[in-house]
Amino acid sequence: MRHRRKRLVLSTEALAAGAEEEALCCWYNAGQILPANRNTPSPIDPETIQVPVGYEPDPADLALSSIPGQEMFDPRKRKFSEEELKPQPMIKKARKVFIPDDLKDDKYWARRRKNNMAAKRSRDARRLKENQIAIRASFLEKENSALRQEVADLRKELGKCKNVLAKYEARHGPL
Repeated sequence: MRHRRKRLVLSTEALAAGAEEEALCCWYNAGQILPANRNTPSPIDPETIQVPVGYEPDPADLALSSIPGQEMFDPRKRKFSEEELKPQPMIKKARKVFIPDDLKDDKYWARRRKNNMAAKRSRDARRLKENQIAIRASFLEKENSALRQEVADLRKELGKCKNVLAKYEARHGPL
C-alpha cells in the first residue's frame, strides 16, 4: 500500500532569514521524516529490463517461424496482441458439391487454382503464426523460470538484510 507523502517546511523564520528552502524542507512519509535531498533511484520502465535467460531456440524452428526474405523471428521482441492469441472458433466445413465433368470448363479450373492458392497461403500463414506463438511461449516459460529464481534470490537477500538490521536495532536502537 502506498503512503501519501507531505512536504513540510521546518522553519518559516529561517526562510525569512534567507536560507534555502531545499535545505529546510523534508518529506514526511509514514511517520518518518526524510531529507529532501536524499538520493532516491529514478523509476525504471519494466519494458527496458533485460532478464538473462539461457534460451537459444533451434535454428530450424526459427526458420519455420520466419517469413523467407524478411528479418528472422525474435521471440524476445515479438509480442502478440490479445486478439491474435484468442482461440479461433471451429467452423464446420461446407458439404462438397459434386460438379459434373461436362460443367468443368476453363473458368471452373481457374477458380479452383485461385482457391487452392488462397487456401495454401492461409494454411502457411496459420502455421507460421502457430510456430511463432510456440517459440514465444517457450521463451516466456524460460524467462518466467529465471524471474522466479531471481525473486527467490532477492527474497533470501532481503531476509539477510532484515536480520542484520534487526541485530543493529537491538544493539543501537531503532533507526
